Amino acid sequence: MPQSTHRDHQATGTAGYLFAYFTGEDRPDGERIRFALCDDLRMDRWTELIGIPPLAPAGGGARDPFLVRAADGSGFHLLATDLRIHGSAGWEQAIAHGSRDLLVWSSADLRSWDGPHRVEVMPERAGCVWAPEAVHDPGSGEYLVFWASTVYPDDDPRHESPSYQRMYCATTKDFRTFSDPRVWVDKGYPVIDSTVVEHDGWFYRFTKDERLPGTPDAPDAKFVFVERSRDLSATDYEPVAQGVGRGTEDRPGLAHAEGPIVLPAPDGRGWLLLLDEFLGRGYVPFRADRLDSSVWLPAADPEFCVLPPGLRHGSVLPLTEAECAGLRGPAPAEA
Repeated sequence: MPQSTHRDHQATGTAGYLFAYFTGEDRPDGERIRFALCDDLRMDRWTELIGIPPLAPAGGGARDPFLVRAADGSGFHLLATDLRIHGSAGWEQAIAHGSRDLLVWSSADLRSWDGPHRVEVMPERAGCVWAPEAVHDPGSGEYLVFWASTVYPDDDPRHESPSYQRMYCATTKDFRTFSDPRVWVDKGYPVIDSTVVEHDGWFYRFTKDERLPGTPDAPDAKFVFVERSRDLSATDYEPVAQGVGRGTEDRPGLAHAEGPIVLPAPDGRGWLLLLDEFLGRGYVPFRADRLDSSVWLPAADPEFCVLPPGLRHGSVLPLTEAECAGLRGPAPAEA
């Protein structure tokens, strides 16, 4: 089932959605991947799938999950950040001396997950690998996998010099073997949390501006900007929108936004953008008629796309009726 274009979304009979997420670092079990199912196209009734054990590496944490439908129809992959903040030395340590691995799980049915498999994608110069996502490139037949990393000079093995997050990417066919990483987004200031959706031959990239609020010449700090390109792997995407999620004098907005999720609107009217107002309301829905719109507005219908509280940076996968039924049924017996 294709997962990106608006026409495909309507034509292939989307019957529900699977949300993969984590709940946060404020409790010992909050940095594990959990799942919620919605089999209502209004996206307003979600059920936590307690039959699927939360996913995390032994003794560690998993954050920022991203669900990928295999392009050949063989199943699904799930990517996540290898990170546990609860009980750790904190964020500065995680940025400069964190894991350089991706966490990868695979599944044939979205219920039984094989993994995690650790894949080291960055050299020792890197301080971390955050929020990995993947998009299948029909032109190359490979997946472009991308994530945020800090990188330090070769003569700074302790990672003590100033650095900032930028987006790196690599290609893979099987989520086991990856090409060498390369810079994909470098604005000269920190950016994280890119996500990509393809439509009508364009790849639209949504990315968080990670600069601190109040930074000179950075009115859109802690909000999302949008770019597009005909070439998924290109570095020179053209600008589309800035400050997505930020309010104006005429309309309310969020305090800050990250973890963007982009989907065709279930009612067929344009596009849906979910933004995580972390330490606030959680995921909040926005809408636009077109992906190349310069303005995304909060969803006006208060009963449309009602997400449970407490969901942190995750991803949403459209499902067929058969996939919904498989997830609604009883959990498989353990071997």
